[in-house]
Amino acid sequence: MIVASIGIFVGAVFSSGMMEVARKGIFVPEHFMFNEIMIIFMAVMITDILLLDFFNTLGMPTSTTVSIVFELLGAAVVMALIKVSTSETETLADISKYINSDKALMIISGILLSVVIAFTIGALVQYISRLIFSFHYNEKMKKFGFLFGGAALTAITYFIFMKGLKGTPYYSDLKGILEGNELMIIAGSLVVWSLFSFIYMNIIKKNILVLVIIIGTFGLALAFSGNDLVNFIGVPMAAYHSYEAWSASGMDATAYSMGALSKKVPTEPLLLFLAGGVMVLTLWFSKKAKRVTETEIGLSRQDEGQEKFQPNLLSRTIVRGATKASKALSHLLPEKTRKKVEKQFEKPVINVRKDKNYELPAFDLIRASVNLMIAGVLISIATSLKLPLSTTYVTFMVAMGTSLADRAWGRESAVYRVAGVFNVIGGWFFTAISAFVAAATMAYIIYIGGPAAIAILLFFAIVLLVRNYINYKKTSKELKAEDSLKKSESSSIQGVIEESADNIAAVAKRSNKIFSSAITGLSKEDLKELKKCKKGIAKLSSEVDELRDNIFYFIKNLDESSVGASNFYINAVGYLQDMTQSLEYIGKTNYKHVNNNHKKLKFNQIKDLLEIQKHMGDLFKKIEMTFDDRSFENIEQILDNEKSLLENVSDKIQKQVSRTRTEESSPKNTTLYFGLLMETKDLINAVMDLLELYYKEYDSSVPAPSLEEIPEEDQ
Repeated sequence: MIVASIGIFVGAVFSSGMMEVARKGIFVPEHFMFNEIMIIFMAVMITDILLLDFFNTLGMPTSTTVSIVFELLGAAVVMALIKVSTSETETLADISKYINSDKALMIISGILLSVVIAFTIGALVQYISRLIFSFHYNEKMKKFGFLFGGAALTAITYFIFMKGLKGTPYYSDLKGILEGNELMIIAGSLVVWSLFSFIYMNIIKKNILVLVIIIGTFGLALAFSGNDLVNFIGVPMAAYHSYEAWSASGMDATAYSMGALSKKVPTEPLLLFLAGGVMVLTLWFSKKAKRVTETEIGLSRQDEGQEKFQPNLLSRTIVRGATKASKALSHLLPEKTRKKVEKQFEKPVINVRKDKNYELPAFDLIRASVNLMIAGVLISIATSLKLPLSTTYVTFMVAMGTSLADRAWGRESAVYRVAGVFNVIGGWFFTAISAFVAAATMAYIIYIGGPAAIAILLFFAIVLLVRNYINYKKTSKELKAEDSLKKSESSSIQGVIEESADNIAAVAKRSNKIFSSAITGLSKEDLKELKKCKKGIAKLSSEVDELRDNIFYFIKNLDESSVGASNFYINAVGYLQDMTQSLEYIGKTNYKHVNNNHKKLKFNQIKDLLEIQKHMGDLFKKIEMTFDDRSFENIEQILDNEKSLLENVSDKIQKQVSRTRTEESSPKNTTLYFGLLMETKDLINAVMDLLELYYKEYDSSVPAPSLEEIPEEDQ
């Protein structure tokens, strides 16, 4: 974080050359008057703030470059259309003179092309690196690590410092030395950095990959800052320069042509410094930024785990096709070559101490180095060519390419990862369309409403930002406060009972809330309450599924003497799944009934359900208290009470049978009511099975009292 912060500050100085995109990259400024230019810039700024905040709240990576380019394009097109419509001589064909279509097309095609280039180069470099070094790279690094370090550091330093200097005022002093001598500088850097890497590894005895990652982090932060700062302050700075030029002219705002924006304008270092400071503070303190990072790392991590995205038809089709193509291709290779390649991709078995819970890194040092090196180099090349390349596109797609080459997308996770990539790419296309439409709409509203419209839109933007912030904070607090289920790490039955007691207490608490919401929502026909209930059960079900997915790792972690704990854990998770399935049925059925506007349940039916709700609430509260306090001896009493609850539900089923024969007239109501009672019965049975399992294991593990502890009258 410290290295990245320094990189952002240094990158702020290198970003001045990119400011031209905001001023004249998308539209032709001399064809617009001062008042029209200010409408474009104001519309872009309001849209940009709202759009990026929306994506950050969702935790989805999005491209600031895509947003700024399409916002400028949308606002400029609307202003051009307004000018054409109010002119007596111009037609729609003349709109091309207002828009810098060639430059805009080059920028857009460059952004799209960067996806393919970043993914392909990332995958290719990672594949070659893995073939050379394998996953067991320590021995190979001792032999060839200095060459890898030399090449990586040469690439990073050349493109970051040499190309980055082009955007600074200092370049003119060094131009004579640098230009025309690129090959010599690269060759010299390779020798110097390789020699340095050799000394660093063999004499200082340090890992060169760590140094590559540190310099790569600095370089990537510098490249991000240099490219992204234009999106951050390019538009307001262009607006400020427009105001300066207009105020010096003394002309009317509607008569002053903005040809001044076509000229080279110096960037104020103080503004760059302040903007860099804001970016650094955001890096350290923005929780939304951390969520975006989690999305990228989650999709590229080497190991299995909870997947954020659900598979879709496209991801399944691609994975199926890729699997078949991979099999066909492997048959074309000689057996010997195939075995050699497979050996290089054999992953090391990491033995974690059983009494420790480590968070393993998402990927190893080789992949981390390649990610940083390739992303930094590609972004720096684009920045030096003054192409507003999407830094997010490049970094994300390099990470996806390297993870594919590293076989992180195995049969277990490929459909989820591919679906995630398509979700993010789809998000970028959505950014482009929404940025264009929103900025165009904002520009038109400002043109119609003038200063009053600007005031209303700014107020609306502030209200939305504050509302998003409050909602995000509230959601984050709820997620933290909510009783999330924890994976069991213990290797004995007693340990599992102790660790999982919190899970049972949490499930009881959340089940109580869900069941209560489902019955209350149905009785009041409250669709909002039932929707909330559905969300709650979906989250609980997902967490229980995660516990089930952890069974493999739990069993692997057991000691030979404690294998019996596996049966206990598997059964406990099974009963939890039975509970969530019953709750899921109750929640979905109630929501569907109310959403379809079917007849309300009769008074007696609602009364019976509310009575069951009260008893179920008492049951869940007792279970929560018992497991929170670890007073497992109370389970026997709870089980006795539960039998009477089960009988109560059975009686209500019989009562409904009688009602159906004599007075019931609605088939939908009857089906719903029977379904709820039967599923409640299944829920109680699952709870009873779970409690019996815990009581049985607890009872057998409690040592029998010695003769001295038993009172004389009882002996």
